[in-house]
Amino acid sequence: MTNPISLAQGREYLAIPGPSVMPDAVLQAMHRPSPNIYDGELIEMMPALTRDLRRVARTEHNVAIYIANGHGTWEAALSNVIAPGETVLAPASGRFTHGWAEMADAIGAKVDLIDFGTSSPWDMERIADALRADTDHRIKGVLAVHVDTSSSIRNDIPALRALLDDLNHPALLMADCIASLGCDRFEMDAWGVDAMVTACQKGLMTPAGVGFVFFNDKAQAKRAEMPRVSQYWDWQPRAKPELFYQYFNGTAPTHHLYGLRAALDLIHAEGMEHVWARHERLATAIWTACETWAESGALHLNVADRAHRSHAVTTLRLTDERGTPLRQFTETQLGLTLGIGLGMEDWNGYFRLGHMGHVNGQMVMAILGGIETAMAAQNIPRGKGALEAAAAVLSQ
Repeated sequence: MTNPISLAQGREYLAIPGPSVMPDAVLQAMHRPSPNIYDGELIEMMPALTRDLRRVARTEHNVAIYIANGHGTWEAALSNVIAPGETVLAPASGRFTHGWAEMADAIGAKVDLIDFGTSSPWDMERIADALRADTDHRIKGVLAVHVDTSSSIRNDIPALRALLDDLNHPALLMADCIASLGCDRFEMDAWGVDAMVTACQKGLMTPAGVGFVFFNDKAQAKRAEMPRVSQYWDWQPRAKPELFYQYFNGTAPTHHLYGLRAALDLIHAEGMEHVWARHERLATAIWTACETWAESGALHLNVADRAHRSHAVTTLRLTDERGTPLRQFTETQLGLTLGIGLGMEDWNGYFRLGHMGHVNGQMVMAILGGIETAMAAQNIPRGKGALEAAAAVLSQ
């Protein structure tokens, strides 16, 4: 068919890796008049809200809330523990470590960057070499991206903690869980993470605009040694406010808080262990279908080893830069929006699937069915039986 009619009417499916699909309960909670910010339910709900955020992060320590995206939380975390002239180590396996490192450079820190490319996880021996060489402990923090949303690589945070401990290196372990929190297993206290940043628009299923920095006593001790921290980024009054406005250094993100409350209720009603298991099963179904398509040689999963793949996002490449045309077909003809090839040199060949947060089995099958349809329409070679293989995973 030369000029197919569009079948994109109806509810669109935004299957990019964040902002993620928002539950109706979140949207309904936000659909209300502005509340009183000086007295009443908004003020009263904050202790439970912060408690339930810490439950998602698996920490008994502190959380500071910012009206900011993930980039804002990068700066917030750095501003509280890294002084100008101090050094951070940044092991990069995708675009977002580079972004965090650039943020560190912008606030006056020195950056030691180890680039592992866009399809490989950390090489622990190379990181160990950098830490061993740091005999005077000039490295004050390690910027560890748990899941890089561009490459879909999932890095081993516990192994990095063990490495720091084995070498008796005092650097803070700082984790970026913007793409992974509420999707991939993450346990801040058990894994020995000192500071963690995330945002609300992915696994936390709330419209973009609010970010979080979690930090433990070791990170707080470093904060106490800082010569200065700007009033806005300072996490101390946000984590231990005497007055409500100090949570946010001013007016609260009122409707985001109502939406976040609803999202946290959904997460804890399901249970974190089930949330993680659900994301793993859905990701496995996607990988199984993609590995079947890849048998033709035209499609490639960016991360070869399943052990290093995120359960929240999958990055794929098509030969001959056909990633962008495929995305354009699914969006204009089917109403399915896939993620762009972010951070890749030949980005038109790549596309990404977001399968994070408020996602279930039939939604995953819709993504896969849309991709299969686009590949058929564009005569892209593919292995047969991909949807059946995915269905078999989901039916176990």
